[in-house]
Amino acid sequence: MELYVILKLIWATILCVLLIGLGLMVGMDMGVGTLLRFVGRNDGERRTALNIIGPHWDGNQVWFILGGGAIFAAFPTLYATSFSVFYVVMILLLFSMILRPVAFEYRSKADSKLWRASWDWVFLVSGFLPMFIYGAAFGNILEGVGYHFGWNGQYYQDDSFFSYLLSPFVVLCGLMSVALSVYQGGVMLMLRSENPIYDRAQRYATRGGILAAVLFAIGGVFISRMKGFMMTEPANPAMPANPLHGQHVAHTAGAWLHNFTAHPVLWVLPLLGLTSMVLGTVAVRHNKSVVAWWVGLGSWVGTIGTVAAAMFPFFMPSTTAPDQSLTIWNSCASAYGLTCMLVVALIFVPLILCYTSWCYYVMRGKVRTADIIHDSHSY
Repeated sequence: MELYVILKLIWATILCVLLIGLGLMVGMDMGVGTLLRFVGRNDGERRTALNIIGPHWDGNQVWFILGGGAIFAAFPTLYATSFSVFYVVMILLLFSMILRPVAFEYRSKADSKLWRASWDWVFLVSGFLPMFIYGAAFGNILEGVGYHFGWNGQYYQDDSFFSYLLSPFVVLCGLMSVALSVYQGGVMLMLRSENPIYDRAQRYATRGGILAAVLFAIGGVFISRMKGFMMTEPANPAMPANPLHGQHVAHTAGAWLHNFTAHPVLWVLPLLGLTSMVLGTVAVRHNKSVVAWWVGLGSWVGTIGTVAAAMFPFFMPSTTAPDQSLTIWNSCASAYGLTCMLVVALIFVPLILCYTSWCYYVMRGKVRTADIIHDSHSY
């Protein structure tokens, strides 16, 4: 196997890992923001919830930056096309992400019920919306997007933005992402809070886990019946980054199950996802919050791994010009660029994991409302 092909596969794997990290770590913080008004019935309880994630939320955004950066540097054609296809969505995402840090910094600056209640709604929106968009994006690419490239490589969008933004399957994927986020956020609150926040967080984490499992199963039925994409002829994995030539793709019903049929071992991924959601809910009900947190990782691995296994080698298929669909093979950077970035990733990703683990270790323990309300330096 050529070095270039190996590098493409390595970076596709790294991208999956980063997307899993984004779902787990960023999703956890977003879940707390979504639940803020429900687990906190007064200002002190809401401040307690915010201070549970306060030391970590900005560090967790590194996964968001790394995911976008990896697509930008390792798969530039995918980056340029996807940001054009989902331009309006990206604006909504960035708007909500901009509001989030402002809400952290300004919520408690004024001792006004209306002021603080307004920022609490901002937390809900900036927690719910990014995770909904995150899941909906997976739904969009599974259904395919209407675009093609001209003879000179210029991108053209063939479908209206609203024609694929809110289809039933896309909404289902978005809600499932939010459900997993609520589960993970609830578990985080269980880890570091006391009653009455603990009991409320436990209740919402249970609901999030159950809802995620149900939506995951329904999504599997959708995928088995929808029109997917598959190569009709073997493509050259070492092909240049040119979506205009080199592959023949069919858009046909049941195609997303082709890889699972050819390699039955891949069924372990959806099984892992569904089992983790169920076991995580059981762990929550039995007050095993540490176990529930780690089982949540299995939910994200199983979910994103299932999508990756079904779509391989596709990244963003085209419904109007299937042969021009973006894949791992035709949307990659150069071998030199991938090699340089791999060296950087091998140095900095372990460092990120180390400092993240250290921060959570140092900030371990319960956060008590009585301490927060008398601390002028807390959120």
